[in-house]
Amino acid sequence: MRAIEITQPGGADVLQLCHRPVPVCGPGEVLIRVRAAGINRPDVFQRMGSYAPPPGASDIPGLEVAGEIAGGDLSGTPFRQGDLVCALTQGGGYAEYCTAPVRQVLPVPEGLSVLEAASLPETFFTVWSNVFDRAGLADGETLLVQGGTSGIGVTAIQLARALGHRVFATAGNDDKARACERLGAERGINYKTEDFAAVVKEATGGRGVDVILDMVGGDYLPREIACLADDGRIAIIALLGGAKGTLDMGQVLRRRLTVTGSTLRPRSVEFKGRIAAQLQARVWPLLQQGAIKPVIFKTFPLEQAAQAHALMESSAHIGKIMLAVQ
Repeated sequence: MRAIEITQPGGADVLQLCHRPVPVCGPGEVLIRVRAAGINRPDVFQRMGSYAPPPGASDIPGLEVAGEIAGGDLSGTPFRQGDLVCALTQGGGYAEYCTAPVRQVLPVPEGLSVLEAASLPETFFTVWSNVFDRAGLADGETLLVQGGTSGIGVTAIQLARALGHRVFATAGNDDKARACERLGAERGINYKTEDFAAVVKEATGGRGVDVILDMVGGDYLPREIACLADDGRIAIIALLGGAKGTLDMGQVLRRRLTVTGSTLRPRSVEFKGRIAAQLQARVWPLLQQGAIKPVIFKTFPLEQAAQAHALMESSAHIGKIMLAVQ
């Protein structure tokens, strides 16, 4: 099969087309003939040498795919060979074939294309796990999304809004801030020209937000603490602004605040399978109703994975960057 490999740690140009054996399924896994795969920040970090695959995972990048089931361990599952599915993987998505644990496989939502379905798993699993499970965003609570036009941000804004929450989001320019508002954010905040903490406090009557989804870390942490409501929670999922920040522990104590974080890739199949079941029950109907829509910025053929990575690193996109596999 054709695949994209990381020839050595480095810039986007280290991604090269190669030929590899078709992967072999283990117990509880299915083989997917890949039609499309999503590009995600962890792929970029893996390419740069700062995010190694878990033991036993493919060295080929790519954490989400969609396509047809070509074989595997289908006994006792609702799937059959030839079914159109999307899946969260531990790696191997930038290829013509990829394996995935069957518990991390979901049907392509009715009304969506295979390309649109491939844009869902990594961001929806991540957002559901961190915003709703880990940070416990509850009825009537508000959410601030950092990086609102990223794949994660677009998903978080739409999902929280579809479930009835007030949402605020930051972005790197005015056009992106307005894009956040079109997606459902009550207020898009240009973090380069506005103080997001001040905007959030004013918009909430001084109360602050209940949950913050943070992909930045670093010097954002003190400002995030400042715009949290009492009993508020920060869920950190990436450290684009640096791994170290200042935390006012006095506020944490007095106001009963929670700062937590997680990475999804190393978690067990059982853990991810529980998320998949929640998504199919709670979120897939919203996708099928059109209450949430995939946002795809640009699609590249598989052999242009390097160009796709360069676009992601430019941060010029709004939504997902995809690979089409012919």
